[in-house]
Amino acid sequence: MFKLFGRTKTNDVFRARSPERDRRSDALRVASIAETIDLALQACRAEHAGLGRRLSDVLARAAMTVGNDADEYLDREPANTALQNVFSFEIANGERRLRELEANIHRFETLKATVVASFPEHSEVLATRP
Repeated sequence: MFKLFGRTKTNDVFRARSPERDRRSDALRVASIAETIDLALQACRAEHAGLGRRLSDVLARAAMTVGNDADEYLDREPANTALQNVFSFEIANGERRLRELEANIHRFETLKATVVASFPEHSEVLATRP
C-alpha cells in the first residue's frame, strides 16, 4: 500500500544530505545574495563618483558664464543666458540624481548589514565580501 505513495523503490533507504553539504548549500545562497548587493553598491558608488565629477565640471563652467559684476545679469549676452539656463536645469537634475544615489547606497548598505546580521552562521563567507 505504501509503495503507491513513494517515488523510490521499497528496498531503498531514505537518506538526507549530510549537514556539511547543507551548510555549503546555504552558504552559497547567502553568498549569492551578498554578492548581488555588493555589485549594486559598486554600481551606485561608481555612478555617484562619475556624476559628482561631471557636476563639478558643469558648476565650474556655469560660474564662468555668470560673470562677476553685480549687474551682470542685466547685460549678459543672450547666448550666455541660454547656456546658463541649460546649466541650471542640468545641475538641478544632477544634484537630484546624486541625492537618489546616496539614498540607494544607504539602502544597499542597510540590506548588506541585515544579511550579515541574519546569517551569523555564515560569517566566514560574508567576511570575504567587500
